[in-house]
Amino acid sequence: MATLIPQMTITDFRKLKVTELKRLKSCEIYSDGEYLFTFVNGGVDASGFLRLQTEYKCQVANGVAGESLEQILKEEVKV
Repeated sequence: MATLIPQMTITDFRKLKVTELKRLKSCEIYSDGEYLFTFVNGGVDASGFLRLQTEYKCQVANGVAGESLEQILKEEVKV
């Protein structure tokens, strides 16, 4: 549980539209008191450093655990 960034429920997070998400401060997302993920507002990072670091951390995490969207839904997902 972070102490420097706000918390939000997944229910409230899902209510936000794209334009609102772009304005949202970074926050931790919870469901039933359980941590799900951290939303990071990268809009302040003109150099792209934050995005590159996040991508690296996600690659490391994906190498250890988790399933792809296709695996969860058991169907091909078009992007």
